[in-house]
Amino acid sequence: MEQKKILLIEDDEFLSDMYKTKFDSEGFSVTLASDGEAGLDILKGGLRPDAVLLDVVMPKMNGMEVLQKIKELEDLKDINVIMFTNMGQKEDMEKAKALGAAGYIVKANFTPSEVVLEVNKILSNLNNKQ
Repeated sequence: MEQKKILLIEDDEFLSDMYKTKFDSEGFSVTLASDGEAGLDILKGGLRPDAVLLDVVMPKMNGMEVLQKIKELEDLKDINVIMFTNMGQKEDMEKAKALGAAGYIVKANFTPSEVVLEVNKILSNLNNKQ
């Protein structure tokens, strides 16, 4: 089976490294971006991940803005974006969904192992819909 690719856009270096290690150990290929602009540049450069894990609170450009830009660009709009944040308010979740997010994971509610399971579940549900 082909390795699933993840682009993790997260400004917290400790969390990025921890989740990269966890996803790598589960057979994923992980690319890291430390802010929204860098993440968009990586996507514009041709990376086509199975999913983008996108933090909301970041410098330069917040996750909602990044999500909106991804969905506006013709060659990027089909990429699965999973919001990956501690912003657990219903309004944030609804806004992300309205902008086209494929899923919403509140970091504080999941261990790293559970995050991997949740990402697999979201990707599997998306693949079943196609």
